[in-house]
Amino acid sequence: MAGWQGTHLLQCSIDGTEIRVRRPAAGRKDRDRCISGKNQQNAVESMVITGGEGRVLWCSPTEPGSCADITHARQSGLVKLLADGPAVEILADAGYQGLGAQTGGRRVAPPHRKFKKNAPDGYEDMYERQREAHSSRRIRVEHGIAHLKDWRALTRRLGRREHISDTVQAVAGLLSHQQTAEPDPRRQR
Repeated sequence: MAGWQGTHLLQCSIDGTEIRVRRPAAGRKDRDRCISGKNQQNAVESMVITGGEGRVLWCSPTEPGSCADITHARQSGLVKLLADGPAVEILADAGYQGLGAQTGGRRVAPPHRKFKKNAPDGYEDMYERQREAHSSRRIRVEHGIAHLKDWRALTRRLGRREHISDTVQAVAGLLSHQQTAEPDPRRQR
């Protein structure tokens, strides 16, 4: 998180994304390891952190598609980095429940539903407004992931799964450099 300077709080967004991969040959012991629980497809998962303006700041090495978002954050060392690092506000989705307690409260999750029955008057409306506000703040990570997946090397992965982690991180580095080098023409008005 090299962009952090001074005492102002850096705002980032985090999300996991799945990249489809070729299914291993029949008889291999890890044939079912990469099957995603979300899409029921062979995939690997990578976490992406974007800055407040949508620039890709960090991309994790890949894990099998069956790995949960919070588990991936722990295994990649992100939890320790956030707990020991500078003050950063992380906007995350529900897949990262519990990350705030492990990082000293530096994660902003979507509002949690506390009432399944007998909710107080007006609670549902307040909850929906909070969810909409949270989603509109973290939409930039979805845009960053979309830019990452626009690269042909990640659109349809037919190569070996053992090399995809390096490919994902290389594409993320190139994309981050491209986003830094090419100023957005809409901002120059």
